Amino acid sequence: MNILRSLPLIVSAYLFPFSTTADTINTDEHTINITTVASGLDHPWSLVFLPGGNMLVTERNGGLKRISPSGDTADIDISLPGLKARGQGGILGLAIAPDYPTSKQIYIAYSQHEKNKSGTSVAKATLNENTLTDTQVIFAMAPKVAGTRHYGSRLLIKDGYLYISLGDRGQRDRAQKLSDHLGTMIKLNLDGSVPNDNPFYSKQDAKSDIYSFGHRNIQGLTLSNDGTTIWAHEHGPQGGDELNVVSSGLNYGWPEITYGVNYVTGSKIGVGTKKDGLVQPIHYWVPSIAPSGLTMVKGKVFEHWHGDLLLGSLKFGQLVRLKLSEEKVIHEERMLDGKYGRIRDVAEGPDGAIYLLTDANNGKILRLSPIQTSNKGS
Repeated sequence: MNILRSLPLIVSAYLFPFSTTADTINTDEHTINITTVASGLDHPWSLVFLPGGNMLVTERNGGLKRISPSGDTADIDISLPGLKARGQGGILGLAIAPDYPTSKQIYIAYSQHEKNKSGTSVAKATLNENTLTDTQVIFAMAPKVAGTRHYGSRLLIKDGYLYISLGDRGQRDRAQKLSDHLGTMIKLNLDGSVPNDNPFYSKQDAKSDIYSFGHRNIQGLTLSNDGTTIWAHEHGPQGGDELNVVSSGLNYGWPEITYGVNYVTGSKIGVGTKKDGLVQPIHYWVPSIAPSGLTMVKGKVFEHWHGDLLLGSLKFGQLVRLKLSEEKVIHEERMLDGKYGRIRDVAEGPDGAIYLLTDANNGKILRLSPIQTSNKGS
């Protein structure tokens, strides 16, 4: 997630009460307070922080909201060409332009429909108070296909480039083809043009904007704390959810290799779990946890979580912490265990607290802050 730090929010975090009551949980490393910042959200999907501490939150069924640190909520007028909230589609990923303090520009991923087909599109727009203006679609998945699942739609900005995750739309064999966008990661300049250093820029019969391929449905993207590495996780079929480091030009294997199996029959997919030339995941989950949202802890408020990855689990309603040693997972901790429902997104706030989105028709923003450090270690 794009986290913009601001002293005013640190002050406001102490001035404004988030909730009159708090839940307390014990974890491997910290005792944590959990408070509700806002509720009544309609299947919230992505959360980013603006300078000054306000949050922007997409709602899958068509909404965009600005939410203050104290939980005050304002609807933002939004109109996106061809938007329809069907199945897993709707208004999905968010990113904030690096020059947002002056440009006020944001990026929004959504499902764009034409007749009976749809695909992931990304629009760039200017946020003026509570209205989006100058909306321009800078990317549209090609081709659009039937069905309403596996849109991907996580956004990440790194070194002045926009990265877009695209699901296979349920047509898994296309994830191995460079001639269309399904099952890929896209890399664009911030104006939507294609960088000439993209790995397939000059390859005949390949989409020049593809950065990596062989993905099923990436649902979490974040940067390493030094800004050099893209971390991603994606859903597998009945097992085989993956954590990867995504690099230029690589093939991440789907559906040739996977640790998941076919639904209903449980039979093998592709050639199995390994094949020369295809990237092995850094970590995988069997059974599936349905990961969603991803951030690496940058601050020191959660002192023993610094450098760890945090992600949500839709299936089990968990917050999952992965402790890393370079690019290996050396410890996994699962928290919450369904108490708050499906966890759709995870973000670290400028105040160092961890913020979660719960995916429901009465979705919430939860704020996690440490009370003390546990005596236990991981």
